[in-house]
Amino acid sequence: MIDNYRWRLSLSRGEPQYDPLERHLAASSVIAVPTITLEGDANGASHPEPAAYAKKFVGKYMHRTLTGGIGHNLPQEAPAAFAEAVIEAASY
Repeated sequence: MIDNYRWRLSLSRGEPQYDPLERHLAASSVIAVPTITLEGDANGASHPEPAAYAKKFVGKYMHRTLTGGIGHNLPQEAPAAFAEAVIEAASY
């Protein structure tokens, strides 16, 4: 478990036996359904900028950064904004 967190923070190489699977997932097909990605402004986890993965979405796509000290548990920390995004994506 500790190594998993280190890997997520790019502090560990990870498990080499999974490298082919990682490459396969990274090259996976695009997402064609309407999508809204959400990010909390206080999410301390290491993650790419939205522009780094935006090209994976070929359907209607938007990204929102939720402000006000929102971490990574958006349904609990920002339930109204989370529900609004789900309803909006479903209406496309």
